[in-house]
Amino acid sequence: MIYAVIDTNVLVSALLTHNQQSPTFLVVEAMISGRIIPLYDEEILNEYADVLHRPKFGFSNKTVDNYLSAFKKRGEESQRIHSTEHFPDPKDIVFYEVALSKDDAYLVTGNTKHFPHTPIVVTPAEMLEILLRHNEEDSEHT
Repeated sequence: MIYAVIDTNVLVSALLTHNQQSPTFLVVEAMISGRIIPLYDEEILNEYADVLHRPKFGFSNKTVDNYLSAFKKRGEESQRIHSTEHFPDPKDIVFYEVALSKDDAYLVTGNTKHFPHTPIVVTPAEMLEILLRHNEEDSEHT
């Protein structure tokens, strides 16, 4: 199992793209298919809802509700683990702290510069590489 916190910018990008081969789209697709177990807390779900409902994106209420339901159904609610790291935007702290709640979890973001430079903070493309390695390891063990 691969656990990951999906940053809001990844979700927005995945929903906006018309390219079904884009890393953001494939990461969200991996979450929906169960290859990534999303970690979240109430604050993260509220952030998703607030951002996805912004008129500038034009997402329907049904689309937003479907994605929020997918996170709840496929994911795992987690508690924050306090971090003393500095964040340029205090609203980003929750994503990092929830990622810390599970051993070997990742934070998938398109804005790595907003987070500490640690191995758990990865781009969508890096997450796809991790998924590929994980699948190869699983194949070797079967």
